Amino acid sequence: MTAPSGRARTLVRVFTQRFTSTRRGARLARQLALVELDAWGFPESTVLSADAGLLVAELAANAVRHGRVPGRDFELKLTLLEELLRIEVSDARRDRRPAVQPHAYQAESGYGLRIVDAVAADWGVTERIVGKTVWAELTRRACPLRGSCSGHISSACPS
Repeated sequence: MTAPSGRARTLVRVFTQRFTSTRRGARLARQLALVELDAWGFPESTVLSADAGLLVAELAANAVRHGRVPGRDFELKLTLLEELLRIEVSDARRDRRPAVQPHAYQAESGYGLRIVDAVAADWGVTERIVGKTVWAELTRRACPLRGSCSGHISSACPS
């Protein structure tokens, strides 16, 4: 994997799991992602973990609601690199490409990708042989005190 600057990215950790394409599966994906991030040293009190939980919840909910194919699961993949966390959610439907849409006044739904767009440093869609992968990246900011602000509570970081 190469960074936009041309230098290689260093892989730190990877987690992959499949879930049923149900609301319960989406909820479990978020919970398990938070457990995994905690095991990697990012407890729920950290900015990285909170943002990742939000992104996993939104992407998994979209996979269940818009990408569901009966009898097919969706897949969650977390990739921790030195400078970022990449979240990927893959589903079996290729015909529905997610996009941020204009929002109706007082609508009760449709905020998911707006949240992803606001929280993630970058996001996009990659087609697969079967279905698609929606991915989002969170940057691990440099901290002058400890090296990385993503590993502790944001209020403890002066930046």
